[in-house]
Amino acid sequence: MRWTLKPKPSEETVQHLAKALNVEDFVATLLVQRGIETFEDARRFFRPSLEDLHDPYLMKDMEKAVARIEKAIESEENILVFGDYDVDGTTAVSLVSSYVKTYYPNVATYIPDRYDEGYGISFKGIDFADDNGFSLIIALDCGIKSIDHVGYAKAKNIDFIICDHHRPGEFLPEAVAILDPKRDDCSYPYDELCGCGIGFKLIQALGQNRNETIDDLIPYLDLVSAAIAADIVPMTGENRVLAYFGLQVINTNPRPGIKAIIHQIKKQTLDITDVVFIIAPRINAAGRIKHGNHAVELLTEFDFEQAQQFASEIEAYNSERKDLDKLITKEALQQIEENNEKKRFTSVVFQEDWHKGVIGIVASRLIETYYRPTLVFTKSGDKYAASARSVKGFDVYNALEACTEHLEQFGGHMYAAGMTLKEENYQIFKDAFEKEVGRTIHPDMLTPEIAVDAEIDFADITPKLIRILKQFEPYGPQNMTPIFLTKNIKDTGYGKPMGQEEEHLKLFVKQNNSEGIAAIGFNLGNKIELTTHQKPFQAVYCIDENEWKGKFSLQLRLRDIK
Repeated sequence: MRWTLKPKPSEETVQHLAKALNVEDFVATLLVQRGIETFEDARRFFRPSLEDLHDPYLMKDMEKAVARIEKAIESEENILVFGDYDVDGTTAVSLVSSYVKTYYPNVATYIPDRYDEGYGISFKGIDFADDNGFSLIIALDCGIKSIDHVGYAKAKNIDFIICDHHRPGEFLPEAVAILDPKRDDCSYPYDELCGCGIGFKLIQALGQNRNETIDDLIPYLDLVSAAIAADIVPMTGENRVLAYFGLQVINTNPRPGIKAIIHQIKKQTLDITDVVFIIAPRINAAGRIKHGNHAVELLTEFDFEQAQQFASEIEAYNSERKDLDKLITKEALQQIEENNEKKRFTSVVFQEDWHKGVIGIVASRLIETYYRPTLVFTKSGDKYAASARSVKGFDVYNALEACTEHLEQFGGHMYAAGMTLKEENYQIFKDAFEKEVGRTIHPDMLTPEIAVDAEIDFADITPKLIRILKQFEPYGPQNMTPIFLTKNIKDTGYGKPMGQEEEHLKLFVKQNNSEGIAAIGFNLGNKIELTTHQKPFQAVYCIDENEWKGKFSLQLRLRDIK
């Protein structure tokens, strides 16, 4: 594990901001590291406001999209809302369909089958639209590369509106409107929205046409914040505003489906981490184990009792998903060992009976053991399909693009991608991918790194600091929970391993004459030797509040010790 201190920003900027906000220099440093340099930046950061959301009509093709939907409503056409089977896709479909249904009944939803149809717009979905008299498809979280599919639909007199946030290819599909801030010709001020975020901009534009204000759309933000958290998009700009207000909805008045999930876990107040680890996996489990339709049913259900029924089914899928992911991870690790592949630049594994719905999670798990770009393949029809995950700083999408001659298709972004290839190309591709990653990856990227925001003493951890850090939330990419480094710490003699296999570490630590602070280190049980007999050590950690029986106490969440 490498520890690196983040570069110190300009001293002048830090002092200017510290003075303007009346905070310590190291707090101002944390803000400047996040791109917050002026009093006005800080106001927007600490006081997110719905008024800071951009006009949806600044997005290229928004007028065309709204005009086409209004025309469909006027001529009583049937509208099909189509989206991917993951959290971003199912929340986006739930959001747009439930909004339009508030004033127009001829709306249905379609989620492709992960196993039968695969990712994105499918010919089967278009045939379904054709057979059932749909003349307009609104595609969410997919479609930016679906040139053939949109052409196929056009031949059947079916129009497409595409709302996507993935990188476009060289050519765009011939859709009526394409909403994607990542288009080169789109000058929308913020291009890090997720698919559900683009769906929200669409209903914002439709709402403006109906003289609705942003306040009328607040009830939809629980879906948007779930998608932002699950899709790991930057927690900056509009995403921060939408996630902040969406969390308030989740905690005060969520839709029945989300309320039913929360009801099962018996937690009072959820933060963004809970959304990532509690709500998102359950929404995702439907598409992984059964069908993404189950997630849309849950998220668009208005009767709480019925929602509870759906939520308990989804809970069962989630338990099954956990069991599968444990088993497959074990088999994949065994395979790496048996093939003598521990020392490679990549992990590429395949077994034909692995469940396609969990291979992405397994890829992430493998990175915990072998920290390197990872692909997990399984059999899908007559092809091999894989999920790719990457390590910090390495663009796996570019590496796949360099091996594109061996692939049937691929898509995704820097840290996560999916692909299919022919059986006979598997080994050739595996060798080519290993070679490409070996050629392009910096050796440092193969060791996990903890980026430390600031070095502080325990004396700096004051109630004021904790109040300020609470206002940094919601955390996420480009606004991660601050990590601090403190040296010359001693355990007061309470240190002990925890957990069934003593894999965790619990300490009560002091520095110089400071008061003692409880500290917990998950998966650090093997480092207990460093803390015995009051030997001084250094630690990197986050400052946490621990809630136990309604009482809050300060706790350090240790990331590593040396």
